[in-house]
Amino acid sequence: MSEDAPTGDEYTVDELAARAQMTVRNVRAYASRGLIEAPRLAGRTGFYNREHLQRLQLIRQLLERGFTLAAIEKAVLHAPHNAAGHALDLITILDQPDTSEPEIMSRDDLAALAGVHRDDTLIESLVGLGLVEKLDSDRVRLVEPAVVRAGAAAVTLGLAPETVIAVFPLLRSHLRTIADVFVREVVKEVVQPFVDAGFPEEDWPRVISVVESLLPIASQVTLGIFRSEFRDAIDVEVGEQITGIAGA
Repeated sequence: MSEDAPTGDEYTVDELAARAQMTVRNVRAYASRGLIEAPRLAGRTGFYNREHLQRLQLIRQLLERGFTLAAIEKAVLHAPHNAAGHALDLITILDQPDTSEPEIMSRDDLAALAGVHRDDTLIESLVGLGLVEKLDSDRVRLVEPAVVRAGAAAVTLGLAPETVIAVFPLLRSHLRTIADVFVREVVKEVVQPFVDAGFPEEDWPRVISVVESLLPIASQVTLGIFRSEFRDAIDVEVGEQITGIAGA
């Protein structure tokens, strides 16, 4: 590497580690494995740039998502040198929070949402489903407030809390199947051709746009189909009830 004077947006190994939220020891370990390129040397000091930082941030994000270092090493070493920043863009899109932020409230207030008396057994069920977190003996955090509030509204309409809670795993299972289908088709028809073409730089904006648009499009399609099927199910059920009354 050249030994020119440092330029803007460059970091020493200590600065790089701090920005990447990891230890200097880890930075040196990843460098020794070839996961980041050698720094630009100025005398005996190495200077790292934005690409080094993005690569380390990507490694940290993937580790936090449960990928092994061996799998990360294989993916990183076979990716173009400029892919880290784009991959971080994709992860940022996937990590965008829902529009509703977690809410903190008392257990009594949670029960009041559904118009029922406080029942800690029901709250434990919500905790088990990952919808609610316990903060202390009285307060809880609604992890998915939109879902909890919708369930509470269903209870106020007359459904038993146990029934609403029991429906959630079924919804989650079927919606996961739908999500898997959407993702599988996007990978097959959009992402895989992009990978096979060698990650062309000019196609990155299109791929990121597709991923960013997938959630609202899939949500609208799923909701539209559900509404239609829900209306049909009501018509069938009402028809059966009327037939039963007429035949009594």
